Amino acid sequence: MSETVAYLGLGTNLKDREANLGKALDLLSAESGVRLVRCSRIYETEPWGVADQPRFLNSVAEVATTLDPERLLDVCKDVEGRIGRQPGIRWGPRLIDVDILLYGNHIVQLPHLEIPHPRLHLRAFALVPLAELAANIVHPALGKTIGELAGAVEGSQGVIPVWRLG
Repeated sequence: MSETVAYLGLGTNLKDREANLGKALDLLSAESGVRLVRCSRIYETEPWGVADQPRFLNSVAEVATTLDPERLLDVCKDVEGRIGRQPGIRWGPRLIDVDILLYGNHIVQLPHLEIPHPRLHLRAFALVPLAELAANIVHPALGKTIGELAGAVEGSQGVIPVWRLG
C-alpha cells in the first residue's frame, strides 16, 4: 500500500511537557503503518479556548502512513490513552493531545473526524509549527498555503520557539 503524508499536531500542558511530547513521538513511530519523517521545533504557547490553565508545548510531526484516516485517528487516540490522557473539559488542560491536521490533500467529513482539522486556520499554535514543515502546502478546503494562513492567524506572536542548548 502506498504512503500518504500526514501532519499531526501535538500539545501538552501538564506534568513533564517535554517528556509527554517525546513519549508521543516514540509511540507513534513504533506503530505499524506510521513512519515519522520529521518534526517541527517545540513551541511554548498560550492556552486556546480556556485561558486559565498552564502554557502549552506544541509541535507538529510529519508522518508517512499506510493507514487510512480513521485508523490513523485510532492510533492517535491510543497514543493519548497510553500516555494517560483522561477525558476532561473541552480545550482544557491535558497530558497530551494528538490531532490529525492534514492527511495528504484529502478532505474527510465524518461525525467523529474532520480533515483538515476544522479549526486549524484559527490556531497559531498549530499553524506556526506546521508552516515550519509545510509552508507551501495548500489547505485543501481553503485554497491558501499553510504559510499564508500562518502569516495571517491571530496570536502568532504568542507562539515562542523553545531553544535548548546542548
